Amino acid sequence: MGAAGGGPFPSPYDPAHDVLAFFAGHSTTVRVAATLQFASAVPLAILAASLSSRVRFLGFARVPGVLIASTGGILASGLLVLSALVQWVLSQPGVRDDPGVVRALADLAFATGGPGHVVFLGLLVAGLAVPAAIGRLLPRPLALAGVALALVAELSTLALLFHGAAFLLPIARFGGLIWLVLAAALLPATTPTTKDPAHAHLT
Repeated sequence: MGAAGGGPFPSPYDPAHDVLAFFAGHSTTVRVAATLQFASAVPLAILAASLSSRVRFLGFARVPGVLIASTGGILASGLLVLSALVQWVLSQPGVRDDPGVVRALADLAFATGGPGHVVFLGLLVAGLAVPAAIGRLLPRPLALAGVALALVAELSTLALLFHGAAFLLPIARFGGLIWLVLAAALLPATTPTTKDPAHAHLT
């Protein structure tokens, strides 16, 4: 979840009155941010599908990582959409009048757009990074960085239990997105001439 209206998006660990005050004072900003987040899920889904297809084309059609990447991309995009729509609901005047509803929806928006989205974004990165490392499709440091970011993303599950673990969320989110952009730029467009044992059975 990003910042909105000059303050961080409230987490389930914040006091109820702070959560209510946030949505009461930043309804327009929340609505705009929700719309932008909803829109951002579309290119994420397209990027995930494109990268998974390219890795499959490069000789890893039968490797589980490609399916893991596709599944992770679909779920990461879907949870981002769900979080955005929940935030849009929270920005509506009638909803903000019920403290119990605001708290429940705010927690749902955090859970889906925070740990929920980031964990599956990590699956997307891992599903691409591992085959890329095995097949030398990407520079080794970049492939290993992808594996490390995927691990951080999975560890961000702890943010559902401990407030202190929430610092993992932006690391995995922004690091993962940067990694995906770099991977899209550096993945080869054609099958390498030197075949790797991992996909030699396809030759």
